[in-house]
Amino acid sequence: MLCELIPGGVPEEITAAQATKILERVTPSGTAGRARFDLAADILTDMRRLDGQMRESKKKLAAAVKASGTTLTDLFGVGPFVAATVIGDAAGVARFATRDRFAAYHGTAPVEVSSGNRKIYRLSLRGNRRVNHAIHMTAITQIRHAHSDGRAYYDKKIAEGKTCKEALRSLKRRISDAIYARLRADARQSASSANQGPGGQPGSDTDSSAAGSHPEHRLFGQATPGPDTTLRRQGRPTPARPPAASKKIRKGS
Repeated sequence: MLCELIPGGVPEEITAAQATKILERVTPSGTAGRARFDLAADILTDMRRLDGQMRESKKKLAAAVKASGTTLTDLFGVGPFVAATVIGDAAGVARFATRDRFAAYHGTAPVEVSSGNRKIYRLSLRGNRRVNHAIHMTAITQIRHAHSDGRAYYDKKIAEGKTCKEALRSLKRRISDAIYARLRADARQSASSANQGPGGQPGSDTDSSAAGSHPEHRLFGQATPGPDTTLRRQGRPTPARPPAASKKIRKGS
């Protein structure tokens, strides 16, 4: 709409703030120009509202990822969005027995297309594309930072004769393995915390408690912390009385 209002259009990417300044300088002419101006103002109002919703959603997402206690965000290039995508779509790392199956799930494991004695691998287009995209963005972030380990690994593959695409696929698989290792470690830590009751005592392992507090059913929650007060020392347990005899003992028996 702004391109139609301004001769020659706008050379740069338009943001809500830039659009506001542009509309302040525009003087529409004619009925059609005025209609375009009003429509552009309405679109700008919608942009501001959507920008506000996106900022609020990012805050909630970051808070949920932090509350989950995950260590995925410790990996270089993994932010709240990537971590939430992986955790939400994976739905429990226990579903994947090995890192190879996890890689096959989101398509970072290459597909073999051998011909005769030659073994050729190509990019897999199967699997969960959301998780694949999240890992792809992590790989691009690492490549763009020269000091990252991912960039060093990428340069190493290039030096070995790999193409840019092949080196990128290798880096994505390496990131997938690192994410899988973190998910497994987080699951073990969560299970260990769930099995500890108040004061560090072992908790109940019944089916009812497992259904509500098992880490696989609690993707973004944390185990309820125990009380901060010190447990009182328990006295000696009272010995149980022997059960009464059902029949009287006969004399002389």
